[in-house]
Amino acid sequence: MPDKMNGENHSLVRLFLKRGFMKELDLTKGSVLKTLLQFAVPFLIANLLQALYGGADLFVVGWFDDAASVAAVAIGSQVMQTITGIILGLTTGTTVVIAMATGAKNYRDVATSIGTSICLFASVGLFLTLIMVVFHNYIAVLMHTPVEAMRDAKHYLLICSIGIPFIMGYNVVCGILRGLGDSKTPLYFVALACVINIVFDVVLVGFCHLRAAGAAIATASSQGISFLTALWFLHKRGFHFPFSRRDIRLSPILSRRIFVLGAPIALQDALVNVSFLLITVIVNQMGVIASAALGVVEKIIVFAMLPPMAISSAVATITAQNYGAGLLLRMKRCLYSGIGMALIFGVSVCVYSQFLPDTLTGIFTKDPAVIAMASEYLRGYSIDCIIVSFVFCINSYFSGQGNSLFPMIHSIIATFVFRVPLSYLFGQIDSASLHLMGFAPPISTFVSLLICIWYIRRTNRKLEYKFRSL
Repeated sequence: MPDKMNGENHSLVRLFLKRGFMKELDLTKGSVLKTLLQFAVPFLIANLLQALYGGADLFVVGWFDDAASVAAVAIGSQVMQTITGIILGLTTGTTVVIAMATGAKNYRDVATSIGTSICLFASVGLFLTLIMVVFHNYIAVLMHTPVEAMRDAKHYLLICSIGIPFIMGYNVVCGILRGLGDSKTPLYFVALACVINIVFDVVLVGFCHLRAAGAAIATASSQGISFLTALWFLHKRGFHFPFSRRDIRLSPILSRRIFVLGAPIALQDALVNVSFLLITVIVNQMGVIASAALGVVEKIIVFAMLPPMAISSAVATITAQNYGAGLLLRMKRCLYSGIGMALIFGVSVCVYSQFLPDTLTGIFTKDPAVIAMASEYLRGYSIDCIIVSFVFCINSYFSGQGNSLFPMIHSIIATFVFRVPLSYLFGQIDSASLHLMGFAPPISTFVSLLICIWYIRRTNRKLEYKFRSL
């Protein structure tokens, strides 16, 4: 009798997990705008909560500690953001491969892709962890970290580096779910992690006075709990198609395909973040106030970019499923709808930042000098929020078709030919403030937009011909 009751309870748990949490969308049917909203909104909330990791660290440290500790967390979190960008880029390859197979209703390929991703990214996660743990001291020095912040920055980097396997695991699980059309479930995992991170931040930084190290422990712990919860969920819920332990093996063909799609995106994100690090190095030499101000604005921009990033990620997944199903017109409608939605957020952030920047920069610090310098930088930088609304969605449109090379190429051109040199030049012209330097990002992104417009016109006819011939 107890065995029977346990079996019934287990069935009830599986039923609850499938109906209560999982909600996979067929992205090839229904209203494009409605589908985009349904998929993008949970993605946006999840990204918003995920950004609270570093934001909460900086916020709590900013209120309980000095400018040196703020600078340490700002520098350390930028380095970790680079690692996270690489991970997100690589796991995007998994999302696109699974979404294409899902759109084509080829569930055997879906199962094999999931198993390959698990094996592939377990190895990549361990490799990145080893690299960061061994070289974290050197990275802190390479960043020209101010002397006052060096000790805290090293502690933050080491502890967060140990948590890289959790970041990798979480993003693989979320990449799999989003490829299947489920952007809602990852929201629950990141919400759990966010709450834990904030509570741990307050306890470890505010009450235990562990400074940047306490913030890092809070972040790594919350990521670990989130990953383990996600892993338990997948184990209990299962999939709506056959999947077993035999599918968890490394397929050379699918591994290569995932890397071909994900590596350019990872490299693009890595190089863009490297450009942020180079700009941080330039600003760090202007002193601890400028360093803290840059870190504050970068955190604000991370939050400001979340809506266009979430919308563009939805565009990539929807494009991939419709590309697999051969629905060209629906792909284009998704692109245009995505740009329109992203612009609503981009214009709003830009306008607000022109008139009330102090209300934003004052969230992360109570130092008047840091607030003033950060506000100057934000006014110029916020213009970028409008232009990226176009560029992010166009990049995702091509990535969803399996073309992740073009977004990488134009991003590299804009970043290293324009953004970094302009930041250095503007810093030399006006070394007393960050106001002029704030215009380097929108100028470089505008160059990307011009290249995107040229390329999309050039490839549209080829795409139409390909679909007509199918």
